[in-house]
Amino acid sequence: MDYRRYNDTVYVRMDKGDEIVRGILDICEKEKICSAVFSGIGGCSEAQIQTFIPETGNFETRTVQGMLELVSLNGNVVSDVDGLFAHTHALFTYKNGDGVHCVAGGHIKAITVLYTAEIELRPVRGGTIGRRHDPETGTGFWNFE
Repeated sequence: MDYRRYNDTVYVRMDKGDEIVRGILDICEKEKICSAVFSGIGGCSEAQIQTFIPETGNFETRTVQGMLELVSLNGNVVSDVDGLFAHTHALFTYKNGDGVHCVAGGHIKAITVLYTAEIELRPVRGGTIGRRHDPETGTGFWNFE
């Protein structure tokens, strides 16, 4: 992984084997970024895609592997009582074992880079966005206090 900060934006190149969500959090910690938004594209080898199930209050995780074209990566980083937290969504295209073109996406737990990923990380200016727990849904939401 390598990155450069130009003005208020951090441009990130992730390399083979890098884990995207952890890499973004590592950069935020190193650069003292408390809250940010990010987007990106790339080629990946594995994605752990999660779906929140409101009835159970848990996430179900599905792992997709192979040549995954990361066509859209979007998310944010906020400050939590336990440190930084990344909320990430992504969309992938790929061919299954039968050669059929498929799409998979949703909430992301982890993404492993196959050959590269290019990410734009934009820190929040003029304040910090926190995260608060919502007991009704069991998830967290932005906190502006």
